Amino acid sequence: MTSKDIRRASLAELREMTKRGEVRRASPQVEDDLLPPEFWEAAEIVSAPRTSVHLKLDPEVFAYFKEGGRGHLTRMQNVLAAYVRARRGQSR
Repeated sequence: MTSKDIRRASLAELREMTKRGEVRRASPQVEDDLLPPEFWEAAEIVSAPRTSVHLKLDPEVFAYFKEGGRGHLTRMQNVLAAYVRARRGQSR
């Protein structure tokens, strides 16, 4: 990306652009051929107190989640939580 591709706008300008329909928020979507649609239909976002950790990931794993844009750490957490529940045999 070159500097000519970057546009700058104030928050007020962005709000006005959004009202006019010139800007819209992208909603993150998770698509993965490795997991069946039933997995994502049953997936739930779970809020609970969390522990902060330092985690080293393979670059390809991090890149995969980062490609989805904002919320990549939350998506990683949700996949890990679903994995734990599946291994424990829990339906939640």
